[in-house]
Amino acid sequence: MSEEPRLTPVADNVYAWIQPDGGWCLNNSGVVVGGDGAIVVDTAATVARAERLRAQVDAVAPGSARTLVNTHFHGDHTFGNAVFGPEAAIVAHAGTREEMAATGLALTGLWPDVEWGSVQLALPTVTYEERMTLHLGERRAELIHVGPAHTRNDTVVWLPEERVLFTGDVVLPGCTPFVLMGTVAGSLRALDELRALDPRTVIGGHGPVAGGEAFDATEAYLRWVQDLAAAGVARGLTALETARTADLGAYAALTDPERLVGNLHRARAELEDGELARPLDVAGIFQEMVEFNGGQLMTCRA
Repeated sequence: MSEEPRLTPVADNVYAWIQPDGGWCLNNSGVVVGGDGAIVVDTAATVARAERLRAQVDAVAPGSARTLVNTHFHGDHTFGNAVFGPEAAIVAHAGTREEMAATGLALTGLWPDVEWGSVQLALPTVTYEERMTLHLGERRAELIHVGPAHTRNDTVVWLPEERVLFTGDVVLPGCTPFVLMGTVAGSLRALDELRALDPRTVIGGHGPVAGGEAFDATEAYLRWVQDLAAAGVARGLTALETARTADLGAYAALTDPERLVGNLHRARAELEDGELARPLDVAGIFQEMVEFNGGQLMTCRA
C-alpha cells in the first residue's frame, strides 16, 4: 500500500482526505463536519481503504449522521459507499445513479490483482438534476451538476462560506486529466463555471490540495490535446500513433501520462461530429493505453 491516506484541514471542520500519489484508483475524498454528523464527498475503491476513511470520519465528526455525495460513477469514488452502512444517505446526480447501476463492479476486472475486498454496490438513495443544497447544522453545501466533463454527469460540491470546492475528477491537480468517458469541450466549459465560483481552496478527485491555478493547468492541457488531435488527424495518424510521437514536455511529469491516448480518442471524436460524451470503445482504448505503456497494465496501488 502507498503512503498512508490522511485528513488535511482546509477550513474550520472541513477536511480533504488525500491518498498519495493520486494514481489510478487512489482518489481523494472530502469531509464536512457540522450539526450531528458529516458530509463525505466520495468514498474509496477498496473495502480496506473505505474502512480507513470511515474511521477518520468517525474521529472528527461527533454525530452519527452520514451523508455521502458521489461526484461521478467511477468505482474508486463509489465502491466504499456500503462501508458506511445502510443508514448513510447517498446523494448523486440522477444520471450518475444510472451509470453506477449499469457499470456495476466492472472496475474490479481491470485490475484483478488488487485486494478489493467484499465490495458491495450501494447506489445513491437521493438524486438531483441541476443543483441541490445540503444543510449540516449551520453549514451549507451546494451540489452543482457540471457535466458532461470527466464523465457524462459530474457533480462538484461547493462550500460558499468557506470558499472550498470539491471538484471530483473534473480537476486532477498534478495528474493527467482523463476525459475518455466524458468530453474535452465540456470540461473546458465546466472549468469556466468553476472559475466563476472563485474558490480559495480546490480539492480535486486525485492529487494534492490546490487553488485556482489548477483550473489554468487543466485548461492548458486540454487545449494542447485538442491541438494535438487535430494535428494527428491532418497527418493521417491514429490516436495511439499521435500519442507515441507527441512531445509531452511539461505534461510528462503528470501522474498517469498514458491517459493521453484516451484523451486523444475523445478529442478526435469531437472533431468528427461535435457531439459531447458519445459512447466510445472504452475497453479497446484502454488496451491502446496499455500498448502506450509499453505493453504493461497501468499501475494501480489501490
